[in-house]
Amino acid sequence: MKTDRLIVLASCAALATAQAQAKKPNVLFLIVDDLRTELGCYGAPQVKTPNIDRLARNSTVFANAYCNVPVSGASRASFLTGVYPKFPERFIDADTYAQTDAPWAISISQTFRDQGYYATSTGKVFHNTDDHEGTWSEAPWAISPNSKDWAEYNKWELWLNDESGKHLNPQNNRGPYCESADVPDSLYEDNKIARKAISDLQRLQNSDKPFFMAVGFRRPHLPFNAPKKYWDLYKREEIVTADNRYLPEDLPKQVYGSREIFQYTQTGNVDSDDFHREARHAYYACVSFVDAQIGLVLDELDNLGLADNTIVVLVGDHGWHLGEHTFWGKHNLMNHATRAPLIVRMPGTSGGVSRGIVEFVDIYPTLCQACKISCPKSVQGKSFLPLLKDPESKGKAFAFIQWGKGTNVVDGNYSYAEWTDKERRPVGEMLFDHSVDPEENTNVASQARYRKQTDRFRKAIHQFRTRILKD
Repeated sequence: MKTDRLIVLASCAALATAQAQAKKPNVLFLIVDDLRTELGCYGAPQVKTPNIDRLARNSTVFANAYCNVPVSGASRASFLTGVYPKFPERFIDADTYAQTDAPWAISISQTFRDQGYYATSTGKVFHNTDDHEGTWSEAPWAISPNSKDWAEYNKWELWLNDESGKHLNPQNNRGPYCESADVPDSLYEDNKIARKAISDLQRLQNSDKPFFMAVGFRRPHLPFNAPKKYWDLYKREEIVTADNRYLPEDLPKQVYGSREIFQYTQTGNVDSDDFHREARHAYYACVSFVDAQIGLVLDELDNLGLADNTIVVLVGDHGWHLGEHTFWGKHNLMNHATRAPLIVRMPGTSGGVSRGIVEFVDIYPTLCQACKISCPKSVQGKSFLPLLKDPESKGKAFAFIQWGKGTNVVDGNYSYAEWTDKERRPVGEMLFDHSVDPEENTNVASQARYRKQTDRFRKAIHQFRTRILKD
């Protein structure tokens, strides 16, 4: 009798646990590589993103969300552990391994898995697929690795026109920086990622555990290759290029453009109108292509009846310059490189536009709080759940971004960056007043009337280094 009673009690406990887990929301975490805020829902109707815009209508759209380091590998290592970068110790460049740089940090995948979620990784989530690979409920699924020779022609069939194979960089065997191929979506990696995510949704819909599903898309990362039908959404002659194709006044020598695009061929004269229009055309086509793949996943979420109990997060891992200030790419501390899309749809909230400052390290603790699971002490971010419940509420005072030896602090009105020597004395400063100069065309750090602001930001960086980075 005693044994029977124990069995009944154990069964009741198991049922109670299963019921508690069933009430927890699922999480669909969509990560898009090199996605800047030039989207319809961010006030850019020239870029056709109907599916992301549809998601945004019932979501909180964060107008002032910032990555913590403007390069893919390091940014992902940071927000997937909730830990800030710290030069030169951790999260430095594209090849970062979170498990190596911060072995004490508990990944978001481990936290959700260990607290009752079925956690999956599909596509490009961590930059290196084998980074924290043992923290998922099953082995991460990816088509191509993120090794240095990832874009070597045509190792992973990135280029689908025969002509592209005639234009290779002799130094690294990469092809043209863009391509329009008259082929179906199914021949591209991102469509395969979307279809795998759909298959996983179908497989997990009746699981006795809630799911945490991370899905990482590659486009619009270089090379800007997309099916012709997405190029055809745009007319080249109607594409408007940046009107500030010059370096900002008094720009510190520490700020310069990325050389990433020049690892590919067919760039020609990057200062010409023709190149600017072609490059934007190619980038926009890739954004519309990845938007369509995101739409497939969101449609299946709806079709399976999962949307009402699933938190959807869409994030670009950092921003991207499209010719502003003659820059192409990320890799600096200017707004186009550091500000990126963050859209969160949470059941039970009405959404809206939040202008509060949020950082990508804040995503991890926010999801923990929203799903009512414990957040590890290693996490350095702060939950922005109050902004999801009330987009008009106040966000953080500052966002902190690092790149190389520079530290950037951003509030709602200014962006300040400093580069220091070993004694922490500034050797370079940059301040943009976004209230009068949103495009960051003039560095006003040396102007006497901004001394109060520069002093305030220097103090904020010092406190950040002392309190968070433990310098």
